Amino acid sequence: MACASCSTKDGQPKGCKNNGTCGTDSCNKLTVFDWLSNMSLPNGEKPYNWVEVRYKNGRKEYYKNAENLTLSIGDIVATQAKAGHDIGMVTLTGELVRVQMKRKNISDNEEEALKVYRKASQKDIDIWSSARDKEEPMKVRARQFAIDLKLQMKISDIEFQGDASKATFYYTAEERVDFRELIKVFAREFRTRIEMKQVGFRQEASRLGGIGSCGRELCCSTWLTDFRSVSTSAARYQQLSLNPQKLAGQCGKLKCCLNYELDTYLDALKNFPKTDTKIHTEKGTAVCQKTDIFKGHMWYAYEGEWNHWHKITTKQANEIIDLNKKDKKITSLEEYASELVEDTKAEFENVVGQDSLTRFDSPKSNNKRKNNKRRNNKNNRNNKRKRKPQNSKNAAK
Repeated sequence: MACASCSTKDGQPKGCKNNGTCGTDSCNKLTVFDWLSNMSLPNGEKPYNWVEVRYKNGRKEYYKNAENLTLSIGDIVATQAKAGHDIGMVTLTGELVRVQMKRKNISDNEEEALKVYRKASQKDIDIWSSARDKEEPMKVRARQFAIDLKLQMKISDIEFQGDASKATFYYTAEERVDFRELIKVFAREFRTRIEMKQVGFRQEASRLGGIGSCGRELCCSTWLTDFRSVSTSAARYQQLSLNPQKLAGQCGKLKCCLNYELDTYLDALKNFPKTDTKIHTEKGTAVCQKTDIFKGHMWYAYEGEWNHWHKITTKQANEIIDLNKKDKKITSLEEYASELVEDTKAEFENVVGQDSLTRFDSPKSNNKRKNNKRRNNKNNRNNKRKRKPQNSKNAAK
């Protein structure tokens, strides 16, 4: 969704140019639309004194507004941390924060609540910005240190605390890593408190973002918040080729979108018999070769005649299997497949009809043929002129 300040005028997209401090927070990923913003509270009700604050790469936390500050979406605030303070942006206020906290099972217990200290001053913002500028060069050096120590890990991201007193290193690893020596190197080189946090490969992709094979931004970095397990059976149910290069996303795991349409396929497959069930006929035993889930068709081939497939409907396949269970056999599959003769009539017509694709082109003149014809006519005239004087001389003699 676009905010009011991002509207397009005169055919040119303007953009808000607020550099991450959008008033409606609609240009950030994992944004929640505040549909209660225009509704007033009933008489006697106090506004909910919790706010949602967003940090780097969509990380969100909830804080209590104990000082009753006048906060709105887009304000930069200083929040309580385990040691020191952090700087973040307010992304949600009011009653919708209560709904979000309930959905994420976050308690609003007064004793355990973290608080919003104040609105960030210019000094706080300068320290925060300078710390953010150090993150990319630090990541390059940190990766080199890990390579020098021969640790099987990948440092994917670094996040500074708002007061620049602590740096959190996010890393991924296949196995358990002993990084005690690495922390000593980091503390000596970067001169700040170090915290190492291991994340999964899916969480790494959601933090870094990117473009998927579909051409859109990654779902995990835009709207997907819960990572459900994806198995190869999801690809089998949808009759996809088990090619790991095509089924894997940028995180190296199976794509989350394999689960999106899985329920639809499972509902459609309820009417299908099992593909490993054989059909017994008087002509021979037939084995399922292919299925079309949404059209409800199945292709069977007799054993020994694998190149000749016979198409029947799922209803017919279930009827034949029920007869087989009663020790009855049909004559052959051909009597069922003959009812499914495909209509060869085209369901659409070409928009250009039967005309040639070059019907609008100017016709090419055959200049070569015309030139040859002109040359031949000219030669014939010259020959006639040469013959006339000779005939007149002969006549005079």
